Amino acid sequence: MNNQQASAGNASEQPAVKVLIYSDDSTTREKVVMALGRRVAADLPPIRTSEFATADAVVSAVDKGGFDILILDGEATPAGGMGVCRQLHDEIYQCPPVLVLTGRPQDGWLATWSRAEAWTPHPIDPVALADSVAELVRTRLAKRVPA
Repeated sequence: MNNQQASAGNASEQPAVKVLIYSDDSTTREKVVMALGRRVAADLPPIRTSEFATADAVVSAVDKGGFDILILDGEATPAGGMGVCRQLHDEIYQCPPVLVLTGRPQDGWLATWSRAEAWTPHPIDPVALADSVAELVRTRLAKRVPA
């Protein structure tokens, strides 16, 4: 067995990565789910997504715990993902890493202001989104303490 096969075997034994997706636009949520697919990289566990259309539902769900990565639409209304990101980082102890979908490539500075760990612009580039999420997952898994 080579290293890639061993990594893939280990990835399938790990629990699914739980990803929260927030956007008031069901089309945006669908595009994110499609871009992520079943897994974002061969060396990582499968992805399980949960979709939310309101900021209040997101805050409540993240407060309850259980999510590994959050993807927030910066263009959502009435509460944009950047404001929600900043609120979550202020209010949630050990907030999961956040990727913000920005309106334009030039809005990266706003994502930084929101304390997002990563960002990618609209329109959604499936490869860029999957790569960014894979990096966040790898970092998150590296920080987990073995049981």
